[in-house]
Order: sequence, then structure tokens, then C-alpha cells
Amino acid sequence: MKKRNVMFFLIVVSLICGLLALVGLPLAQDKHIAVLVLDGAIDPISSRYIQRGISRAEEDKAELVVIEMNTPGGLETAMSQIVEKVLSSQVPVAVYVYPQGARAASAGVFITMAGHIAAMAPGTNIGAAHPVGAGGADISGAIGEKVLNDAVAKIKSIAQVRGRNAVWAEEAVRKSSSLTEREAVEQKVVDIVAKDLDELLAAIDGRTVETATGKVVLHTKGAPARAYGMNFIDRFLSVVVDPNIAYILFLLGIYGLIFELTSPGISGAGIAGGIAILLALIAFGSLPTNIGGLLLIVLAAALFLVDIKAPTHGVLTAGGIIALILGSLLLFPPWRPPSLPGAPEVRVSPITIIVMTGLTVAFFTLVVSFGVRAQKRKIVTGPEALVGTSGVAVADLRPAGTVRVAWEEWSAYATEGEILKGEEVEVVAVEGVHLRVKRKGI
Repeated sequence: MKKRNVMFFLIVVSLICGLLALVGLPLAQDKHIAVLVLDGAIDPISSRYIQRGISRAEEDKAELVVIEMNTPGGLETAMSQIVEKVLSSQVPVAVYVYPQGARAASAGVFITMAGHIAAMAPGTNIGAAHPVGAGGADISGAIGEKVLNDAVAKIKSIAQVRGRNAVWAEEAVRKSSSLTEREAVEQKVVDIVAKDLDELLAAIDGRTVETATGKVVLHTKGAPARAYGMNFIDRFLSVVVDPNIAYILFLLGIYGLIFELTSPGISGAGIAGGIAILLALIAFGSLPTNIGGLLLIVLAAALFLVDIKAPTHGVLTAGGIIALILGSLLLFPPWRPPSLPGAPEVRVSPITIIVMTGLTVAFFTLVVSFGVRAQKRKIVTGPEALVGTSGVAVADLRPAGTVRVAWEEWSAYATEGEILKGEEVEVVAVEGVHLRVKRKGI
């Protein structure tokens, strides 16, 4: 009896321990390393991805956020958003220039400096943060001086907050100075060189960093890494937010709406066109779009539509083509606001403009020519189609009477003298439900 009680007690204890282990498992898993990958130019999409990733890590109670970065630079606004999020993060953030051969250029310097931990892989480099205008040209005059001084003040402030080399940070902006990973450690620009993530986590284990909520001791050695990838919307927008894709979507959307407006009934072209235009507008909202260029393209579409409804032998279509070309060239103008080196070139490819303009010319030339021919073509439907057809009088027309035309009897008036029953007639005109006829052959 006692043995049975002991066995029962051991089974109960085992079940309780198992349940406690299951309950404690998620708690253990919460202490993970959140890994974000920033590979490529820094733009609004990558900025939103990094900001969302840090917020998610805060909600998940992650031990550390690691941003694996390889960037030539990017947009100043997007970079500033990332820096602000890193500086205000409640979870420690390590910016890791990785893999070997990667770089943290331009905007990447600001982000690396902002990290609680700054690390680089062997064979990487950091620097060249001098601000430039569109196309990589220096910004001259008073505006250039203001932009430069603003960038210097920003990077020095970041370096001082993190206790890094503010003197070199200023040189990176003023003189485009660059460093290898070893030089960066020696000059206290970054904290550590690590060949991979495991080596980085082991090296920083036990370090104390200052977050927005206070000091935190890192427990990273052996902690599981969890990749925080882009969600579907971000991946989709990263494709859509391309000047050429957005431009093509906008034009295709216009074609779809024009086809819908010029066709009877409701078709899928209008719905697809509306969706394409909305996607293009979302992309334009994330790009330095010139409203004047966009309005010129809309004007071109309006001219095309009017020329289809009331053909002017191509005059409006020619004006629409000129407006389309000008709008395409001005959609992303070369005088957009200053950026940083490495920012993606925001413009529509000349080849794309030529191809889309050619397709537009072919499409609307074909549509307008069909419209002109349709106006000249003899009407073959409705009562007007009876003009010129033959019939027979079923009663004397003196001058009114009845005729049979196209297998139907009509009230008719003789235009030239009397027409006797049985004589052949020819329809001259249609007036409502009455026909005007003459004796055939006259």
C-alpha cells in the first residue's frame, strides 16, 4: 500500500514538473536575440522595417536586437527615423556591419554610431558620410553649408551619447573619411570585430549598456537568435516603390480606366486600373514625386479620353503625347532635396519612357482611327439603317399609306406623287415611327 502511494506521489510530482517546464518554456524562449537584416540602400521601406522590428523586439522582451547591415547609404529622412528609433529603444541594439566585404557608408555611419553596441566583421569598412545633392553632386552655396553643418552636429551628438569618437565622426561627414574594421576599433568608432553572430554574442555577454529605460546587463552568450524578416506588405512595397514600376502601374491604371469609360457595361479593366493607380499613388507617396509632373500625365490621359469621345483627327492625342513625355521627365525631377551618398537614384528610365510613350501612341492612334472610321461608316443598326433599303406598298400612298420594309409594315409618306399598292418603294428618310419613301427607280 505504501509502495503504491509512493508511486502515485512520484507520478503527480513528475506531472507537476512537466507542466511547470511547459509553462516556463515560453519564458525561456522570450530571452532571444532578434536579428534584423538591412541589406541595400536605406529608404522608407527599410526604415519602416527596422522601426517595426525594434518595436516587436520590445513587445517580445528580446534580450538584444542585432541589425546586420550592409549599405551604401540612402535617404536622410529614412536614416533619421532609424537613428531616432535606435536611440529611444527600450531593448539594447547592436549594429553589426556584416558579412565580410560589407560596408556602412554614408547613412550607415549614423546608424552604426547610434547602436548601443557597434560591431564590424573582418574585411568591412565604415565612413564617407558627406552629404550630397541629386546625382551625387556637392551642394554649393549657403544651402550646402547648412546641410553640412546639420549633418556634422547630428553625428557628433550621436557619437557623444554613445561615448564614441566624435572627432572622427565629424571627419567622416566633412572629409568623407573611411576606416577599416581594425582602424575603427582602434579609433573607438566601433566596439568590436566579430567574424559571425555567435562570436559577437559571446564577446558582448556581460556588458552593461544604457537604454532609454536604464542600464541593462547583456546575457547573450548562447541565446537563441530569431530572424525578424520583412512582412508581406513590406516585401510587396519594396517592389512597388520603384520609380519605373510606379510609373508603369500609373499608366496601365489610366489605360484601364479609359477602356472602362469607353466600353459599355462594367468590366474588370476598370477595377484593375483603379487598383493599379492606387498602388502607384502609394509608391509616389514614398518617393520625391513632383506633383506638376503627375498632373501633366493626368492631363495627357484626359486629352486622350476626349479625343476618343469626340475625335479631332489626332490633334488632342498629339497634345496628350507631349504632356505625357513632359510629365514623365518631370515626375522625379533632378532638383529634389539633398540626400546622402549612396541614396538610390530616383528617376524613370529613359528606355521605360520611350517604350511606354510608344505603346501609348500605338494604342490611342489605333483607338482614334477606329473612332473616325466608325463615324464615317454607314449606320447598320436601328431605324436609320432602313434609309436606302427597298420595300413594297401594301396600300396606296396619297400621299400617306402603308409600306412593308424589312419584313415589317410602316406608316409612310410619298415624297414624289402617288404610289399605288404593290409598287416597289425606296426609303428616303426615317422620322420617328414614320418613313418617307419614293417610287423605286425615280
